[in-house]
Amino acid sequence: MCDFNQLNEDEKKIYHEKLLECANNFGGKNFFLHLLEAIRETKPHPLTASNMAFDIELGSITWNKVIFNDKLQLLLKARKNETEQDNFLPQKDEKNYKKILNVVRTLKPIVFNVKPANPEDGSMFFFQAFDIVDDNKTKLNPIFDAIFFCSIDTVKRFLNYTPKA
Repeated sequence: MCDFNQLNEDEKKIYHEKLLECANNFGGKNFFLHLLEAIRETKPHPLTASNMAFDIELGSITWNKVIFNDKLQLLLKARKNETEQDNFLPQKDEKNYKKILNVVRTLKPIVFNVKPANPEDGSMFFFQAFDIVDDNKTKLNPIFDAIFFCSIDTVKRFLNYTPKA
């Protein structure tokens, strides 16, 4: 998802609509991009926070389960292969299959809640880390990917995308 140029027009339109809805529910494009910039600047990665929250003056993201660094590192490695194989899960005969499957099982039940500090800025929205297509195919949720991993420039391109007529 993070490679804008590799996507077809339909995918660009879908991601544009999803991310724009999220941005509007957080107070608009600028507030949303400010949140993403704060996430990128935070070390260690905010997903490993033991209090299961990431707060900035404009709002917060909370989740319901601690994510350990080893799971985050496996997630980062596996997400690079998702674009090539159109599946987050590797082939069942690959040696890292069980580790990646375990990451999916660990992170799938987690719900991320994004809430602006001022309710007048927008309503809260939530998402999960994965979209389970079927027993053999799992995709990284594009909202999860955009909020925690994609470059700010890519997210800007999606937010400002104008679908072709």
